[in-house]
Amino acid sequence: MYKDEIVEEIHKYRGEYAKSFNYDLKAIFDDLRKKQIAQGRKVVKLPIKRSSNKSLYPTDS
Repeated sequence: MYKDEIVEEIHKYRGEYAKSFNYDLKAIFDDLRKKQIAQGRKVVKLPIKRSSNKSLYPTDS
């Protein structure tokens, strides 16, 4: 199987990052949120898109 060095490096970094927070998703989320706020960029909250009952693949019946 083909191994991409860049993808391997990303997986290594991601694993180290998660391990530094003891794999605690809330702590990881809080850290990413702090980094996002520190950048000073405006965060836009969009409304949740509700799915309709319409099929993506209409039938000819």
